[in-house]
Amino acid sequence: MTVLYEPWPATAAELAALLGQAGHAVRTVADLVELTALLAADPAEPLVVFGPGAAPADAVTFAAEQRMRRPGTGVVLLSADAGAGLLREALRAGIREVADPGDPQAVLEACGRSLEVSRQLAAAPPYGPHGPHSPPGTHGGPYGAQPAPDARPPGRIVTVLATKGGCGKTTVATNLAVTLADGGRRRVLLVDLDVEFGDVAIALQLTPERGLADAIAMADRLDETGLRSLLTPYRPGLDTLLAPVRPTEGEQIGGPLVGEVLRLARDMFDYVVVDTPPHFSDPALAALDVTDHFLVLAAPDVLTLKNTRIALETLDLLGHLADRRIVTLNRSGSPVGLTPQDVERVLRVPPHAHIPSSADVPISLNRGVPLAAADPAHAVSRAIADLAARHLDAAPAGPPRRERGRRGLLRRVRG
Repeated sequence: MTVLYEPWPATAAELAALLGQAGHAVRTVADLVELTALLAADPAEPLVVFGPGAAPADAVTFAAEQRMRRPGTGVVLLSADAGAGLLREALRAGIREVADPGDPQAVLEACGRSLEVSRQLAAAPPYGPHGPHSPPGTHGGPYGAQPAPDARPPGRIVTVLATKGGCGKTTVATNLAVTLADGGRRRVLLVDLDVEFGDVAIALQLTPERGLADAIAMADRLDETGLRSLLTPYRPGLDTLLAPVRPTEGEQIGGPLVGEVLRLARDMFDYVVVDTPPHFSDPALAALDVTDHFLVLAAPDVLTLKNTRIALETLDLLGHLADRRIVTLNRSGSPVGLTPQDVERVLRVPPHAHIPSSADVPISLNRGVPLAAADPAHAVSRAIADLAARHLDAAPAGPPRRERGRRGLLRRVRG
């Protein structure tokens, strides 16, 4: 049964008729006391709809209280003017959908998606003490679901590492993501995992209305539509998952959540590029555990090379295989008095890739347009494309598509 909480009788009758035409068996309540009593009598109710006459704050409070008690009960909020602040509060409280009551199709689709989640939760086997979720080591999506036999292979996670600031890590990560997307021919997600001082949003001139911090409310129950609601699109084929705006929010992002996000993203994208902080934080260590390729970045100065060598030794201690590493010398060829032999002697391994030094790189960073997007023929762009082709099996498929501009920002209705 679908429970509709709507204080205004005329509005309640209209919504009940709409839902009834779509096959819902609707029970209408007019106050929170009645709603609470109804759920206490039947804890298995799969869907509660808060109509436009209900206070959004009541829906947020109700969803937050029910999220742990009745995870199978979905909450849908109908609001005609849900701004970014309300969407953020709704997401954190566990509200599954926010839809415009003036759009009947959107209302029905939102309710349908929420009911589907409830059905999956009810059918999923329980794995461990936290309820239904995918068993360790699987990438079959949320709630233990396994991919269809003909599903595409999972994508690859490429983590960009540098244990000293100023190496150009974010610049390389953003340009690599643009290169891998190849004008929309591949699906790529760029994740800013520097949860305290992430720079991807600034480097791409994006507004972080949602991001990784908003996944905290969905921990242990994150699904594809939930993750997509947190993404900020940049170019065709390239989406971003941005770091928290405030460092205090980053403190709440732990390794288990990062692992959950990246395992799900691997099933949704061809490549996931992870930009990490300049130290082995708990989120970064969790990313390493699911990484397919480690792009270890160095720069031609003795201190950075020494830190890079320590990073390589740390990867050895953590058991991450050397054959999955791409040791890359950024700003290669800079006139700093170090020969290629000096670099190899300090690193104790020869670099697999070289990215040349260029004054155009900081200019592109200040413009918010990666060189790989603005000038694919540039020496830096060509070096990153060669790295992707040689080490990530990502050769360009042909002439680049003409850019059609950024896609729309976040959808209002969360899937």
